[in-house]
Order: sequence, then C-alpha cells, then structure tokens
Amino acid sequence: MDCCLLLEIDCDHTGHLPPSYKACVKKEYETFPFNITPYSNHLGWSSSTDCCRWDGIHCYRNGHVVHLLLPFRGLQGRISPSLEDLIHLTHLNLSHNSLSGSLSHGFFISLKSIEVLDLSFNTLSGELPSSLPSTINTIDLSSNHFNRTIQSSFLQPAQNLSRFDFSNNNFTGSILSSICSNSSSIRLLDFSSNHFTGGIPQGLGACSKLHFSRAGLNALTGTIPDDIYNGTALQEISVPLNQLQGSISDAAGATCKQLNRKLAGVSNELYKSPSAELTVNLLFGDISALNFSNLQQLRTLDLGNNNFTGVFPPSLYSCKSLTAVRFASNQLVGQIMPDIAVLQSLSFLSISTNNLTNFTGAIRILKGCKSLSALILSKNFYDEAIPEDESIDGFQNLQVLALGGCRFTGTVPIWINNLTKLEVLDLSYNALTGTIPTWLGTLPSLFYVDLSNNCLDRGFPPIVGEFPALSSVTTYIQLNRTYLELPVFVQPNNVTNLQPYNQLSNLPPAIYLANNTLRGNIPSEIGQLVVLHLLDLSGNDFSGSIPDQISELINLEIPNLSRNNLSGEIPASLKNLHFLSSFSVANNSLEGPIPTGGQFDTFSDSSFLGNPGLCSAILQHSCTNTTTHPSSSSERPNKELNGTIIIAFSLELAIFLFVLF
Repeated sequence: MDCCLLLEIDCDHTGHLPPSYKACVKKEYETFPFNITPYSNHLGWSSSTDCCRWDGIHCYRNGHVVHLLLPFRGLQGRISPSLEDLIHLTHLNLSHNSLSGSLSHGFFISLKSIEVLDLSFNTLSGELPSSLPSTINTIDLSSNHFNRTIQSSFLQPAQNLSRFDFSNNNFTGSILSSICSNSSSIRLLDFSSNHFTGGIPQGLGACSKLHFSRAGLNALTGTIPDDIYNGTALQEISVPLNQLQGSISDAAGATCKQLNRKLAGVSNELYKSPSAELTVNLLFGDISALNFSNLQQLRTLDLGNNNFTGVFPPSLYSCKSLTAVRFASNQLVGQIMPDIAVLQSLSFLSISTNNLTNFTGAIRILKGCKSLSALILSKNFYDEAIPEDESIDGFQNLQVLALGGCRFTGTVPIWINNLTKLEVLDLSYNALTGTIPTWLGTLPSLFYVDLSNNCLDRGFPPIVGEFPALSSVTTYIQLNRTYLELPVFVQPNNVTNLQPYNQLSNLPPAIYLANNTLRGNIPSEIGQLVVLHLLDLSGNDFSGSIPDQISELINLEIPNLSRNNLSGEIPASLKNLHFLSSFSVANNSLEGPIPTGGQFDTFSDSSFLGNPGLCSAILQHSCTNTTTHPSSSSERPNKELNGTIIIAFSLELAIFLFVLF
C-alpha cells in the first residue's frame, strides 16, 4: 500500500496500517516528508484514518497513491527521497509552499507514471534532474531558483508534453531549439524571467498546436524567426524586456485572427514592415493615430516601457473584449476620457509614469469601469489635489490601487474607505498631510499599505492592530487568490532584474510609513499583526521604547525602526523572531546591551549605529562595567549629517512596485 511508503512505516500483509501505528506516532505529520508550519492550513490528517481518505491524497482501489495535491499548505524543508517510492503517482502538486533544496538526480526516473507535475512558487534550486518521463504532459517549475542550462536530453522522452512552464527562475544558456521536434503537441511554452541568451530559436513553427509562446525578461537578441508564424493556433507571442530588433515578418499576417488576442512587446526595438497587415507597429510613434478598431477580439494589450507619444488612443474603445491594458512608462499626455467606460470587461489598467492630467476627472470616469480590479496610475497628475469627498463610489471589485509618486496634496481620501475588496494600496511619494485615518485598519482585505514619503503627522492610531487581513492568518489565507490579467513588477534592493507578480497573494504583507513626521509611541497593538512580513517606520519622530509586543510578529522578516527618537533598551524577546533577514534601529537614542542569539548574531554593526548608549562586541563597545546614560539632545544623531540628507533604507519592496509599471 503506497500510504505505507508515504508514511515510511511497515504495514501488515494486507497493506493496511498496523493497529500499533497510532501509538507509535507522537503527533500528526511526524513521518510525512515535509514540515508543516503552525500557521499553515490544517491538513486534518489523523493516524486513525486510512491515509487514502486524507485531504490531498487520492488512491486507486488497490491502495496505490495516484494523486498528491497539497498546494498552499505551508510545507517547508526539502523533498524527502521517500516521495520517489510512490511509483504509481500520476498527479503531484506541491505548489505555493516553502520547499527548498534540489531535486534528486533520479527524481523523474522514479516517478515514471507522472502526468502532471506542479512544483511552482517554492524556493527549489540547483540544476534539473535527468530526462523527463515519457508519460508527462504538464510540467510547471515556475517561480523557483533552478539554474544552469536545460539540456536537450531533458525533453527528449516527453513526446506528449503540452504545457512547459519554467518561468521566473535562474536558467542560463540558450532556449532549446529541439523542443517542438520532440513534443509537437505543446500548447504553452514559457521561458520568461530567466537569464537566457542568444536568439529565439528556429523550429518553433513545428509546434502546430502552440497557443502561447513567452520568453520575456531575458537577454535575448536578434530577430523573431519567420517560422514561428507557421503555428496557425498561435494566440500570443510575448517577448517583453529583451534586446530584440528588426522587423516583424509579413508572415505574421496569416495568424492575425489568433494573435490579436494579445500583443506584448515591451522594451524592444521591433518595427513593422510597411506592407504587412498585422498592426505590431504599436511599438513606437504617436499611439493616438493608430487604429485598433480591426482588433475586435483583442483582450490584452501590453505596450509598457516604450516611447509612445500622444493621447490615450480613441480607437481602443471599440475593442469591447479588452480585459487588460498597460501603457506604463511612455510619454502619453492629456486626460482620461469618458469613452473608456464602455470597456466593461476591463480588469487591469496601468498608465503609470506618463504625463496625464485631471485626476479628479479620471477617478470619477474610471469608477464606471465596473470590472476594474487593478488600477495603477502612479507618477501622473503632478501637484494636483487629490479629491477627498465620499461621493466617489463604485470600484466595488478593486483590489489594487496605486497612486504613488504623483506629489498629490490633501489628505488620505475618505472614499478609499468604500473599497471593501482592496488588498494593496500605494499612496507613497506624495505630499499628503493630516493623520493616518482610523478607518484604514477596518478594510477587510487590505494587507499591503504604502504611505511612505508623505507629510503625515500626529500619532500612530492603535487601530493599526485591527487590520483583519494582517491580524488573522485565516482571513489572510481566504483572500482572493485569482491571477491578475497582467503581472505587476517589483524591483528588490540591489537586484537588477524586475520580479513579476501575477498573483497578489505572492506579495509579502507589508506596512510602509517611512519618511513622514509621525510622532508618539509605537502602539503595543502592533503585535496583533501576526501575518506581517515587512514593517518600515524609519525616518519619523516616534519616541518611547520599542514595544515588546513586536516579538509577537512571528512572520516578520524586515523591521526598520531607524532614524526616530526611540529610547530604552532593545527588547531581548526580539531574538525569538526566527525569520528576520535584516533589522535596523540605527540613529535613535537606545541604550543597553544588544540582544544576542537567534538572528541577532547575523546582523552587522550598521543595524545599530547612531545609538551611543548601546553596547555590544560588534560595536566594539563592551557592556562590562559600563554605565549607560540616555543621550542628550545634542548627542542624538540628526537626520541631516554633514549637510547630507540620509535617505531611508529601502526595504524588499519599494516604490518600484507600481511607479515603474
């Protein structure tokens, strides 16, 4: 019985669990080859129940495990070799967990019956195992840390492969040229967000059933080969953010009816031959002069990060099937016109980093787009006043609102309180004044808030502890986990590659309040936000002690409390935060010993500099026989040193999230 292999125990001759098994197990999951975090979904497994009835496991009548489906279950650690003993397994889904390590060399050889494999959204690394099994038709290893090159022998046995997704990894080398000759039934190829070089290979035209071909965010050069258009089923060619150049072949006209579902060519130097009929010359020039009216079935239009000029193209309003539009990072001018409200299927709209005007008019018009779930208008409408009245309603489906970098004046507008499905709010880099409104903490789904770099003052409202999606693991897990029509891009610190996020649930829960004039104590209620990963309170006027309750933020990875007026000691309880990757309390008035143990032994002196009263070996200031005194106002480091303003430490996710894209 495969359950016995899965649990690494001996069964009786009938293949059933022995009666003594329950007594041998100290706790649930003990023998399961993954770790289950205390805050993950409860699997509901019990040693008193046949494992074929456990959630996520399906067996044939003979007891062989054929399906192991455990996405979003908080699994951690390496994949145990015992998993390879499930030789009858046909479907394996361990996606959206925290699995790490590499796959064994014989991983695919052992799972010789596997048909569907999904290990996406983990932190698996290393090179790929040997060749795929001949039975496989779907493989998704996207959003991991796999590297090295993909050898042609890896795909050779997989003649029935239909879906191949290796996006968002660290693969290098060339894209395989033999993939279609080995697997002519492929429908989706996704090599995007890796480090592939060279050109798009010849031979993709042999994939006669290919619907989607994606290779964006790599370092590809050269031209798009003509034979790719031989695939009459082709619906999407997406090659954004590469270094491609040259013309789009006239052969593309033969697939116009399919290709007009999606046109994506971000940041290349592609141009269209004047005699061709396919309107891929959208990539340059005055966009308002282009005619979109022939593309009645167009659903997704992604032309971000180019040099288009003109106004929002009026002919686009005839494309009633549009669900996603991105014109971010161009040179568009003018206003958003009322005609856009005819696009009732529009779910994703990004026009950030242009030169649009009249935000009040835009927001009153866009509320008529009833399907909008992501609205990204950052870095437009410069120096305008943000409308604050409650009469702005609608947006009942809005999950993402990004208005950063507009230099808006006014206060945090109360109409945002009507956005009951809002999950992500970016109002950073404006000139907003007043207080953090108490109603912000009552929005039921809000888990990512960026109010940094404004002029907000007064205190930090205690209601901050009431954020439902940040204070309840259950509520956070139940948030809408549907995929966005187009990804939003994040640029982590010291990383040149933009990281795409197609699903909001993959963004780390965060509160950014850096560089305001907030004062008073940090409320102890902040310890209720047990889901929080990132907390940036730097560059304010917070005073008093660091609340011990921060140690209750069990998922916290990056707290930044630097450049405030905090005093007292660093709570020793903070060393119990086991997920800290960085920590900063620099430039305050703290004193006493720096905690030791846990992650605190990994932090450098830069995390604590500018606190003359702190003592520790890493500061070369021994705590032995040392009497510490609070720093006087003249000793406390100023936010301005030697005439240079200190810029706040930018955390893992910065303004780049919505301002650039």
